[in-house]
Amino acid sequence: MDSEGEPRTVRLRIDLSYDGSAFSGWAAQPGRRTVEDVLAAALGRVLRLPSAPKLTVAGRTDAGVHARGQVVHLDVPAAAWPGHDDRTGRVLARLASLLPADVRVRAAGLAPGGFDARFSALWRRYAYRVCDDEAAADPLRRHETLWYFRRLDLAAMNEAGRPCLGEHDFAAFCRRREGATTIRTLRILSWHRDDHGIAVATVVADAFCHNMVRALVGALLAVGEGRRPPGWPAAMLAAAVRDPAVRVVPPHGLCLEEVGYPPPDQLAARAAATRTVRTAPR
Repeated sequence: MDSEGEPRTVRLRIDLSYDGSAFSGWAAQPGRRTVEDVLAAALGRVLRLPSAPKLTVAGRTDAGVHARGQVVHLDVPAAAWPGHDDRTGRVLARLASLLPADVRVRAAGLAPGGFDARFSALWRRYAYRVCDDEAAADPLRRHETLWYFRRLDLAAMNEAGRPCLGEHDFAAFCRRREGATTIRTLRILSWHRDDHGIAVATVVADAFCHNMVRALVGALLAVGEGRRPPGWPAAMLAAAVRDPAVRVVPPHGLCLEEVGYPPPDQLAARAAATRTVRTAPR
């Protein structure tokens, strides 16, 4: 019990991966299969909670988007996590037996003080995969790779992406939501080819607004195939108005790879700073 006689709670951090192909995104929706609903139901059973717990996620992925490095927190009664040395292993084993094959919890345990999966995050790293060689298109990777039958100039795409780095209003690349800011700090926007020749975009920012990564990728693909000049994405960014010429690419090529957090003694301060809504680029 706490000082007011209420049952004491503890915060847990959950690290998970999922194949988003058969999900209607992360967020719970009536009548839809979502990652949040599936995970919450499994956690409720494993931790013997009276109802499915409320989950706070680092990044709310859309329908069809995958994750290798998603992070969640939840608050549970202290009795649900007594802290035995073998607790984590037993929880992971039970979750593995309950969860479907397209979701896996990779780690679970007590979160450090001040931890918030969403607001404590310093950055999120996404990857978008594109195969632009008809002969190299691998049908076994079709659920995570966009097949694009026009050869791409990655040097031109990297040139086009550089002016987008830094803090900007990304309204041109976001679907607006009431009361939400579209100001973000983009740290990395770059393309390379992996060992199989797949074009891979690495996109890192403090946070992302709705459709931001997929719209940025769509703009750069237009440059890569030669339909637009390298200066076009920067011009769209400066206009700060959503333009239908910026195509949002399909979701299945996108994956949340990793979420970065500060050291434990900075988690609470980071969460407090993140909750401050930005109104204009600094």
